[in-house]
Amino acid sequence: MSDPLGLIRSATSGASNPLAGGPRPAPGAPSFKDVLLKNIDEVNKLQQDATRAVEDLQAGRRNDVEGVMLATAKADTAFKALQAVRNRVMEAYDEIKQIRV
Repeated sequence: MSDPLGLIRSATSGASNPLAGGPRPAPGAPSFKDVLLKNIDEVNKLQQDATRAVEDLQAGRRNDVEGVMLATAKADTAFKALQAVRNRVMEAYDEIKQIRV
């Protein structure tokens, strides 16, 4: 699966299981929370850009329908990728809740 927006690659880089004896993330590496918040901000910016492009097209300030379609498709793809990450995190959380201590 390709990752044109870099959402998957940045979220998984350096993510290893320290309890399994794997390599630990480098000191100063961003935490999962920081990467997730950064990606949420990027998706929000893409959605705002797409909304602005549609509004500009409707108001007659721009006339490139292809650019508007590209902006909306890019925002949609970014949102779906972020939603997939969210769903995986929720599945992992549900799995952890089922562990008997």
